[in-house]
Amino acid sequence: MPTTSQYDAQGRLRHLLTLQDMPRDTLTALLDRAQHFAEGHDARHVLAGTAICTLFFEPSTRTRLSFQRAAQRLGADVLAFDASTSSTTKGETALDTLKNIEAMGVRGFVIRHKDDGAVAELAAAANPGTALLNAGDGRSAHPTQGLLDMLTLRQAKGADFSTLKIAIIGDIKHSRVARSDLHALRVLGATHIRACGPASLLPDDGTLDGCHVTHDFDEALDGADVVMMLRLQRERMEQGLVSSLEDYHRDYGLSVQRLKRATADAVVMHPGPMNRGVEIDDAVADGSQSLILKQVNNGVAARMAVLEALLG
Repeated sequence: MPTTSQYDAQGRLRHLLTLQDMPRDTLTALLDRAQHFAEGHDARHVLAGTAICTLFFEPSTRTRLSFQRAAQRLGADVLAFDASTSSTTKGETALDTLKNIEAMGVRGFVIRHKDDGAVAELAAAANPGTALLNAGDGRSAHPTQGLLDMLTLRQAKGADFSTLKIAIIGDIKHSRVARSDLHALRVLGATHIRACGPASLLPDDGTLDGCHVTHDFDEALDGADVVMMLRLQRERMEQGLVSSLEDYHRDYGLSVQRLKRATADAVVMHPGPMNRGVEIDDAVADGSQSLILKQVNNGVAARMAVLEALLG
C-alpha cells in the first residue's frame, strides 16, 4: 500500500501531490474518468455546495483557469486567491492563509507555490476532510499537467506506451512538468524515453535515470513518435546557463525541417507558455502535428477527474 502523505490509510487518494510511484490502476482510473469528461459529460451535482479555493502564489494562466473551469463544471463554488492583493503582502504565511480560508468552510485547495515541497507541507497541516491539489511546486512536480499530457498522448497514440519513442527536449533541470511527465510515463510502461538539452539544463539528481540522455537534438528526434518540448524557464535559472536565446534556438529549437527527423506521424507537445522562436517555431506550434491546444482542452477534463476523486 502506498505510504506517502497523499494517500489515506486505505490507500485512497486524499491529496494529489505527485505522480511518482502512483499505483498504475489509480493513475489509469483517473485517465479513464478524464476521458469521460473529455467526451463532453458533465457532473454538475458532484461538487454542488463544495467550496474550492485556487491558492496561487505564482502566476498562471492555463492551470488556474482550467481548474476554475473544471470546478464549475462539477458544480463547485470557486474562490480565486490573488497573492498580489492578499495579506501575504503584509507578511502572512502560506500556512496561515490556508488555515484561515479553511476556517471559512473551504474543503478543496488548488495550490501553486515557488518552493519545492511547499504543497506537501501544507497538506500535512490540513484538517481531515480537506484535500490539496498540487498545481506546481518549485521544480518538483505538476501532477495534473502530467495527467493531461498522458491523456492527450493516450488519445493520439493509444494506451500502450511501451513501444513509443518519446523525446523530452529542453530545460528539464528547472521543469516540474518534465518530472511529472517522467513519473507518469514510467508508471504507464514507457521504456524508450530520450532526454535532450544542453548539459547546463539537464538535472543530475536521478530525474533522468533510465532515460537515454543526449545533448544532440537531431539524435533525440531521430525516429521519435512523441516530441515533448519544454519552455526555457529563465525566471528559475542562474545567469549564464545558456549563452543566448539565438544560440539556444539554433541548437534546440524545433523547426519544421528538424521535425522531419521524427516519424511521419509524430506528435508535438508543449505545456505552455511557449517562447515562440526560442524552443519552438510558429509553423510547428500551429501545425498539423501539434497537440498543444488539445493539451489545454484536456486540462479541464483531467482536473475534473482529480477534483471528483478527492472531493466527490
